[in-house]
Amino acid sequence: MRILIVTPAPPRSRKGNRITALRWARLLRELGHRVALAESFFGQPCDLLIAMHAKRSAASIREFHDSRSGTPLIVALTGTDLYRDIKTNRAAQYSLELADRLLLLQPAGVGSLPTPLQAKARVIQQSATGLSNPPPRLRSVFEVAVIGHLRPVKDPFRAAMAARTLPASSRIRVVHIGAALSEAMAGRTRTEMVRNPRYQWIGELSPAATRQRLARARLLVLSSRMEGGANVISEAIAVGTPIIASKISGSIGLLGEDYPGYFEVGDTSALRQLLQRAEEDSRFYGLLQRSCRALLPLVKPRRERDEWERLISEFV
Repeated sequence: MRILIVTPAPPRSRKGNRITALRWARLLRELGHRVALAESFFGQPCDLLIAMHAKRSAASIREFHDSRSGTPLIVALTGTDLYRDIKTNRAAQYSLELADRLLLLQPAGVGSLPTPLQAKARVIQQSATGLSNPPPRLRSVFEVAVIGHLRPVKDPFRAAMAARTLPASSRIRVVHIGAALSEAMAGRTRTEMVRNPRYQWIGELSPAATRQRLARARLLVLSSRMEGGANVISEAIAVGTPIIASKISGSIGLLGEDYPGYFEVGDTSALRQLLQRAEEDSRFYGLLQRSCRALLPLVKPRRERDEWERLISEFV
């Protein structure tokens, strides 16, 4: 098939949606399809359109539906789609109605869809690969990684705030990887580094360098207020780095309801306690490791490729 993936993130962007679109394109090419990427639909020939983001790709979705009636349309839903926009935004709601299939990155999100549309939902969890030669973890510090661009929806300073009040004996250091998407965010990171010796912001890195730093870290903290299904969770599982995450639907759908490393959204004190416990209590840290290791089969690339093959076969 000729497949067009529409993503609002431009070429060379390192935003999550673009990285996901590139991985999907690679998997679909491995399955024998011809795949192109674009920021919008403007009449390109294709046998199937995959539109990322119900709200931000709404114009492309409408244009495709109106001009290519009967040609399959998959709408991939982001966290802001699932947990915000489809509740109130008419353009996002209309995208759901026009789609032949709604693609989610984790199963807990299905319940957020309007009941009549849930039959359209398909879940394909994002995959990741481990490292054949992972870097050694530092002994001088207990390194905690925060990975993601600095946006309010990510609650990006929660780990830094939690680290401020750790006891002097703690070796925890929070290392934040990601671009500041506003000057206000960049200014706050610089201020935090001056005031908080446990916090280091190193900006945006390449995907390969980010994986190396994630593998070196002893923990990943994902403090987001909403996520559709963060790929960094899959990446952490693949490289063997345990996770502490805010207790939101998007993360519960990946880690499971009973995962032991949750804290309530915005609860700095609870996050600080989890960080301190992971550093000081080897049994708790081991529990986090075993819980993530048990999820490893879910992030295998072969599994994601097979699920894509099943989804595409619905239109052949």
